[in-house]
Amino acid sequence: MFALTLTAELNGVTDLRPKDTAESPFWYTFTVQCTSCRETHGNPVAVSRFETNELSGSRGEANFVWRCKNCKRESSCSIKTSPKPYTQGEPAKQQSIIEFDCRGLEFTSFTPEGEWLADGIESNTKFEGIDLQEGEWYDYDEKANDEVSIKDLKWEIKRA
Repeated sequence: MFALTLTAELNGVTDLRPKDTAESPFWYTFTVQCTSCRETHGNPVAVSRFETNELSGSRGEANFVWRCKNCKRESSCSIKTSPKPYTQGEPAKQQSIIEFDCRGLEFTSFTPEGEWLADGIESNTKFEGIDLQEGEWYDYDEKANDEVSIKDLKWEIKRA
């Protein structure tokens, strides 16, 4: 089992999470490496917890099934938990966002493509359409009359 973790500085917002519903699935974007031959796939791959693919030889199914171009070995990954919101704290602490079970492959890095959501701490304002690809996000909370931000994002994939 592995976990995608985040450490980030949240100012004025909390409960940062991907917009990930059956109607609007979030595609988690990773760099993938084969654990057999250690070949790293050149292009990022996207995994949704709402999509399943058949494993060859009728061995069940997984959210992501991949065949290494180098050694031809089939590998898979399944997301085991729904995303956990990242809560604001001082100082910023590493928190698990999702957990996944990988067989024959490893995710080596994460790219936060897609839409993220957060809530205003004081005002409970719902912030939608948050883009974290630049590594930071700034906005203004009209109800709280204050600037809000998400910055110093550090993504890590580690054993759960």
